[in-house]
Amino acid sequence: MLQSLHVKNLALMEETEVEFGEGLNILTGETGAGKSLLIGSVTLALGGKFERDMLRKGKDSALVELVFRCGDDRVRRKLLQLELEPEEDGSVIISRKMQVGKSVYKINGETVTARQVKELAELLIDIHGQHEHQSLLNKKKHMEILDAYCGEEFLKAAEAVEAAFKECREIGRAMEEEAMDEETKKREQTLAEFELKEIEEAKPVPGEDEELEKSYRLMVNGKKIIENLTESYQYTGNDSEGGAGVSLSRALRALGGVSSLDERLGELEGQLAEIDSLLADYNRDLAEYMADMEFDGEDFTAVEERLNQLNHLKDKYGRTIEEVIAYGEERARLLEKISDYDAYMQQLEERLSAAKKKLGAACAVLSDIRKKNAEVLTGQLKEALVHLNFLTVEFEIAVRRASNVTAKGYDDVEFLISTNPGEALKPLGQVASGGELSRVMLAIKTVLAGRDAIDTLIFDEIDTGISGRTAWRVSEQLDTVAHAHQVLCITHLPQIAAMADRHLVIEKSSSQDSTITNIRVLEEEESLGELARLLGSDSLTDAALSNAREMRVQAAAHKNR
Repeated sequence: MLQSLHVKNLALMEETEVEFGEGLNILTGETGAGKSLLIGSVTLALGGKFERDMLRKGKDSALVELVFRCGDDRVRRKLLQLELEPEEDGSVIISRKMQVGKSVYKINGETVTARQVKELAELLIDIHGQHEHQSLLNKKKHMEILDAYCGEEFLKAAEAVEAAFKECREIGRAMEEEAMDEETKKREQTLAEFELKEIEEAKPVPGEDEELEKSYRLMVNGKKIIENLTESYQYTGNDSEGGAGVSLSRALRALGGVSSLDERLGELEGQLAEIDSLLADYNRDLAEYMADMEFDGEDFTAVEERLNQLNHLKDKYGRTIEEVIAYGEERARLLEKISDYDAYMQQLEERLSAAKKKLGAACAVLSDIRKKNAEVLTGQLKEALVHLNFLTVEFEIAVRRASNVTAKGYDDVEFLISTNPGEALKPLGQVASGGELSRVMLAIKTVLAGRDAIDTLIFDEIDTGISGRTAWRVSEQLDTVAHAHQVLCITHLPQIAAMADRHLVIEKSSSQDSTITNIRVLEEEESLGELARLLGSDSLTDAALSNAREMRVQAAAHKNR
């Protein structure tokens, strides 16, 4: 669950920290106090768009930090997948420092990307913004909701449909790419034969060019190498009076005349003898190397011509010899294909036909799962809508055959509703008002909450367009959801606020040169005062407080039931 929120230098918030509790957390406050700023802060921490004017006046950076307490294995696995260390107590700390043109995200102290934050947030929190219910006007949302309800059986069937659809698309694309008329086939065949012949006649060998380049480099620099080696041989050999070999021999003879007189002199003679032996080995290896350096003009010409031939192939068919050989193999396959083109295309057509049958069968399985779950979900949503004061509601999830097949199958899903007796079922967008759409979304969230592993749900003004008895029903439904999840709800209705397990108020205070918004937890008497304000009382009269207490008693009675 979301344990705490820390905000600094964001809009009207100078610096505030608030702790949330389990169950239903209700947030209220005067209009303009900045209630939606709370949702905005959470959204920003999780990767929402940051604008320059969100910074508090006179500040160059802002900070939002969320602390989640979580023991979910899915979250731990996701952290490890992101190469992040879980905290020992299971907490997850997400922070974002924002400056103009720059943001730094961190998870448990490690710098991460916005994408990584969003991936993790999907397992931690679900935010229902003020206008999310408008998404119900789009039929695509209806399918998403039904699919989210269907569970594990659906996921396997959906994967099968997606794989079959991908196979059909790839075969179809191959048929389009391979389609050739006679003139094109002839042109492709002529070119492929020429290119393959050129490669096969050259008979390139992997690594051959590298060895040839080494030889070519030695040949080009042969004269310089021989001159330098000869000079080195003269300085170290025995053939010239000034050579190191001659000097070492003389030194050994001189030392040998006295080495028997002292053990240390014998050791020095041994060291000098070893140096003389090493120098003799060096000169012998040097002489052999110079002998191997001998080559004639024909060798040089042959190496140069072969290198030119291989470089020509690499210029045309690939950066390396391996790529040139692979290109030749591809040309050979093309010629084989062209030589039996009709049979090849027939084979593709047969594969496409088989893939379409496979796709059709997978779509049928997926559609059956959707229809089966649509029937169950329809009943649960209808029951939830009745609880939300849709007293004469009829509801149906229609799963029809669409005109085309996609990676999601061949179904078209649409929510149909009738809120008045005798009226035919119609698409949701043609019947429901904004307030009704908001209640339908709450019903959906309520039903899906039982299958949703996300611990924290946030509702921003879910009470739009409702009042009276309907408001009580909404508050009761929120309390039901809060039995399985932590719920944060921003509201302006006393009926919903009365149901709070934890009541927080958002307040705005002004001085001569600044305005500050703060969030704090209310004690029971303070909560009653806030309920009285929401009931429309300008002052805390006994009557207003009595009405507030009655609402708390009514809410407590529901909780006890």
